[in-house]
Amino acid sequence: MADLNQEVFGLDVQNHELLKTAYDAYLANSRSSHAKTLKRGEVRGGGKKPWKQKGTGRARFGSTRNPIWRHGGVAFGRTGEENFTKKISKNAKRLAVKQALSLKNAEKAIVILDEPVNFVGKTKEAANLMKKLGVQDKNVLAVVNEKTPSFIRSTNNIPNLKLVRATYLNVFDILNADAIVFEPNAIKTTENWLLDKEEA
Repeated sequence: MADLNQEVFGLDVQNHELLKTAYDAYLANSRSSHAKTLKRGEVRGGGKKPWKQKGTGRARFGSTRNPIWRHGGVAFGRTGEENFTKKISKNAKRLAVKQALSLKNAEKAIVILDEPVNFVGKTKEAANLMKKLGVQDKNVLAVVNEKTPSFIRSTNNIPNLKLVRATYLNVFDILNADAIVFEPNAIKTTENWLLDKEEA
């Protein structure tokens, strides 16, 4: 991998703490909040006091929708408005991606194609390319400059292949891939993005 920029693909990763932070942040930021519980004021019924206040010997209750009653409301339940996002700075995110790519490069898991791929939109094209590279049985991350319609059609039906733009690389996808296949132009784009350089 002599052609790879060592500032991106050759870092000596001693501490994996940043990688874990970026990995957790990706999962947290992908999480949606749909679950919602009903509070006591939202549960149907319970308008009538179940028994009189005094004289019964039982504890006083004003509603059967009390949270400690069966079929009552839920105290401190999910509202559907929870925010699970975790913030990570741009520089920290890029450093984490560089560390992840360096680890994969050390594992010899990065493949650079000799020439740009011109798919016409057939799944067989992507499947044949994976077979030619010897990665058909691996989880593959394909990195391209642009996700063109033909690229998307060619790769959509291959379950162990994920297509991603170079500037959208993330620690989660990199670490979970057994092989990372770069289109030739995507390497330069990746290096410029991670080193914060303008495209020539």
